[in-house]
Amino acid sequence: MNEVEGRGLCLHNNSNGNLITPSSDDDLRNVFHQIRTTKNPAVINYGASWCRVCSQILPSFCQLSNKFPQLSFIYADIDEWPESTQHIRYTPTFHFYRDGERVDEMLGAGEERLRDCLWLHS
Repeated sequence: MNEVEGRGLCLHNNSNGNLITPSSDDDLRNVFHQIRTTKNPAVINYGASWCRVCSQILPSFCQLSNKFPQLSFIYADIDEWPESTQHIRYTPTFHFYRDGERVDEMLGAGEERLRDCLWLHS
């Protein structure tokens, strides 16, 4: 497991290499640029280390990244990257991207709902 930027949240092992956490606001902006230019499907999980619900869904998010290798999975902590995440008002928030555009949003947690959204957008 990799600790997320010293915040105490752990990203579980990902065998596909499709799970990342940006290291800065610039890095997160680069992720947005990559999503727009490569047009590969992606999901961004906006969370916070202090959010109990975020901590509960993060292991499922990591496990699901192994089941959906065609998707890019990104975890973005709203406290770590405040400039790039200032539009996020609720944690966790999941944004789904396809063909370089945001196509869906899921507020809150729920492993089954998340799995259904991932299946729909993969």
